[in-house]
Amino acid sequence: MYKAVLLTAVTAALMVTQASAQDLAGTLKKIKETGTINIGHRESSIPFSYLDDKQQPIGYAMDLCMKVVDAVKAELKLPALKVALQPVTSSNRIPLLQNGTIDLECGSTTNSVARQQQVAFGPTYFVINVTAAVKKTSGINSLAELNGKNISTTSGTTAVPLLKGFEKTKHVDVKEIYGKDHAESFLLMADDRAVAFVMDDILLAGQIANSKTPDAYKILGESLRQEPYSMMLRKDDPQFKALVDKTITAVMKSGEIEKIYAKWFTSPVPPKGINLNFQQTAPLKDAFKTPNDKGV
Repeated sequence: MYKAVLLTAVTAALMVTQASAQDLAGTLKKIKETGTINIGHRESSIPFSYLDDKQQPIGYAMDLCMKVVDAVKAELKLPALKVALQPVTSSNRIPLLQNGTIDLECGSTTNSVARQQQVAFGPTYFVINVTAAVKKTSGINSLAELNGKNISTTSGTTAVPLLKGFEKTKHVDVKEIYGKDHAESFLLMADDRAVAFVMDDILLAGQIANSKTPDAYKILGESLRQEPYSMMLRKDDPQFKALVDKTITAVMKSGEIEKIYAKWFTSPVPPKGINLNFQQTAPLKDAFKTPNDKGV
């Protein structure tokens, strides 16, 4: 069992004030001593964290993480704070956070109870459904119809154990083929090495929209599970977590989150000018209204 931690701007502000009044510890101490904050980003998690045509990381999660960077600059009085950018994958993001290579992971990471044993999370900034994308010509309309077929998914994601659980409970037998990132997993399906790509619905939508033939694919309506996305930070680091919570809660409570969301989900995004036209769901609206770091 876990308890939802409701994050209020007042509580978080008090924690940060207390942190500034005492000796720095953890991530904030590390940043103060080095003058650098290390941001972990993805390369193909459209529109959360991905590379633009100049090979620079951009996206919804990156914009939110930059809010944290600005807060760190103010808190530590480091206007010239350096931002080091480190590409991460689904498989190495947690180890790189734990060993200090990155200080904050900004991507499409599910906040799960299992992962909370290793790392901490900021407030939920997106809610997804895990499902599958297929070619329209495949004739597949349900997850059960994947029985006996090759499917692709991305190594190190929550889709992997969900698939195994689905196989066991629904008596469905599939052969998983793993891509190192979402772009590679999608290509496995696009090139017919797999009949379906099982992943989070918004990431599937991003890959489809960014493909050469978007009209050739569809996303199944079924869901394996609903999951929250959050930025990831080191566990047992109350000072830094308080700053992250305070910053992102303020973005949500002020309404600024609406503009950031519209920029990445209902407007054309670089580099191809695609528009995902992905409207806010009821669970996401609730997360914005009542910021929390609940895991699944």
